[in-house]
Amino acid sequence: MKRFASWDGLQIAYREWGRRATALPPIVLHHGFVADAEVNWLATGVVGALTAAGRHVIAPDARGHGSSDKPHEPGRYGEQRMARDLAALLDEVGAERVDLVGYSMGAIVALIFSSEGARVRRLIVGGVGSGVIECGGVDRRGLSNESIIHALSVDDGANLEGSRARPYRVLADALDADRQALVAQARSVHRAGVALGRISAPTLVLAGDRDPMAVRPEVLAAAIPDGRLELVRGDHFGALADPRFAATIVDFLA
Repeated sequence: MKRFASWDGLQIAYREWGRRATALPPIVLHHGFVADAEVNWLATGVVGALTAAGRHVIAPDARGHGSSDKPHEPGRYGEQRMARDLAALLDEVGAERVDLVGYSMGAIVALIFSSEGARVRRLIVGGVGSGVIECGGVDRRGLSNESIIHALSVDDGANLEGSRARPYRVLADALDADRQALVAQARSVHRAGVALGRISAPTLVLAGDRDPMAVRPEVLAAAIPDGRLELVRGDHFGALADPRFAATIVDFLA
């Protein structure tokens, strides 16, 4: 585990795996909301599949998550700020270009970052679909921010039986997460849209076939100049566990 001071002084934690000496650029993995690098990428086998293919992998914990700093002010959050953390991370590790993979919240971060410069060779975004265009960010039409904030705020998560936001509370409790920090991010989600037409990197939209937060992913893929689509089995949480998820990432970034 390593840490560095980002653009506004927050300490961002990150992990590295694999050898740096490679003809291909490092792969940066950005996790989703509530999760951290270990949950989304190490436990699901993505890191192992990439290092077995000889790749160097870097995965940060987003601000408010994992081992990074966790302020409680909503003004310190939002995917735009996380994209600036990503730029600071690349400067920290001396990576001029990278392959970039983001899931859910991390997919929005990756899209924003890729639309603002040319440091991404190849891009993969998972857990998102038409909501990026129609909602300006992560799709909350089937699961409102208010319900997630409520689930993270109540004293006893056992009272959330039947709530579609319950999995976020279950995960937060399992990780002993700072729920106030997560609520601050939930109040600050990106809604301003992404300049998808500016993304020059070949891009893969990788979505679960039963993911309510990645509905009509073909719409997103079509809006990116060099975009394409692959489906795996599963909902928003289950898609990462499909063995084809990691395998597809490895193949696309080869």
